[in-house]
Amino acid sequence: MSAKSSMTITRRHLLGTALGGVAILAAGRSFAASKTLNVLSHKVHQTVLGSGDGDLLKDWRSANDVDIAWSTFDSNPLQDRLFREASLNSTEFNVGYMIDNRPTSQIAAMFEPLDEYLKKEPIEAFDDIAPGLVQGMTVDGKLIGIPVRHATQGLFYNEALLEEQGITAPPSTLEELVEQAQKLTFTSKSGTRVSGMVLASDLAVFPVMFARAFGGDFLTKKFELVPDSAAMEKGLTVLRNMFDAGALPRSYATTKNDDQVTWIQQGRAAFTVLPFARHAQLNNPEQSKFPGKIKVIEFPVSAALKGKTPMATVVESWGMVIPANSRDKDLSWKFIREVSSKRVTLGMAINGNGPVRVSTYKDGSFAGKNPVAAVEAAALANARGAFPPFPEAARAQSIFLEEVQLAVLGRKPVNEAIASISSRIKPLLPT
Repeated sequence: MSAKSSMTITRRHLLGTALGGVAILAAGRSFAASKTLNVLSHKVHQTVLGSGDGDLLKDWRSANDVDIAWSTFDSNPLQDRLFREASLNSTEFNVGYMIDNRPTSQIAAMFEPLDEYLKKEPIEAFDDIAPGLVQGMTVDGKLIGIPVRHATQGLFYNEALLEEQGITAPPSTLEELVEQAQKLTFTSKSGTRVSGMVLASDLAVFPVMFARAFGGDFLTKKFELVPDSAAMEKGLTVLRNMFDAGALPRSYATTKNDDQVTWIQQGRAAFTVLPFARHAQLNNPEQSKFPGKIKVIEFPVSAALKGKTPMATVVESWGMVIPANSRDKDLSWKFIREVSSKRVTLGMAINGNGPVRVSTYKDGSFAGKNPVAAVEAAALANARGAFPPFPEAARAQSIFLEEVQLAVLGRKPVNEAIASISSRIKPLLPT
């Protein structure tokens, strides 16, 4: 096991006295659970389930006479290990955690379809789980994973900078966002040169969201490529015009995701797009020059769609899956059902998890401690992934971003860039 992995086995205790040791030897296996559930996940998935007196699964383990053995890895190594285990003749792992942009048809076939389990032993209020997250775990019409964690994108803004420029409210339409971003491209009273908006150029999430603001998209669940070219053209044209006007920094082509955090914290940008979960970090007084002044709203749609079509913001999520080659799948499903319950979902949310249930955001014990709960819940209700998984997804995303950059930087007309996106990516799509 690598240095980045860890394993923790709960509920097995040794007494610290000689007498206790003798008692254990005399009792044999009576102090250990009769079953062990092996879980392959990221460390955060284990952490949010709590420990000690705050262990959310303590009663469930006792009732089912089961220990849980966690093997945890960073995201990419985790997915590699999960798929490798699922490809073997058999695996000791009962449950794995999968990112929603990974399950192609070939990968999904290695995991147990969960529709029959859901019918036989339903998950509590399953329709309370955000539909877009469920869709992300549905491949070829089969549900292969139950959503457990998400990162949903929101529009962050520096309230202090808006007030300095006489702006009393954040934008309610995309057109207002562009207008405000241009006005907020200035030198602040502190002497800091401010860009209206900062976005990373190496992530598809941003051009996808600008296209969706006009009712378009990059790639639908049914693999319709640029289903509305006019909407995509409007979205990329907005980005192009913002760059030309200086509302996007000159360093746009080399800007990374971490740069967005730094720029907002330092007051070098007025707007950015990040997961709602970044709210606490952006307002951390030890890191931010504007603690309490970094606010977040849903990313706005265009004026023509306001009140008619909700914004489908981008979300990335994790789901719990059962390898088809694993043992005791009924026990695996019992674990998934418990972790998916309203009680455990709420407990994980309080511990810092992105809750997949819309109702969790309305619970006072969570909402009272989370100032962005209501707006995140509204965004999550209509959120979906940036694009569906397929074997050539990484290559297609690279081509998409290459053409977007050429368009935004003015090195290629927007309509030509969109035509290239269609012609270059179409051969990579599933037939």
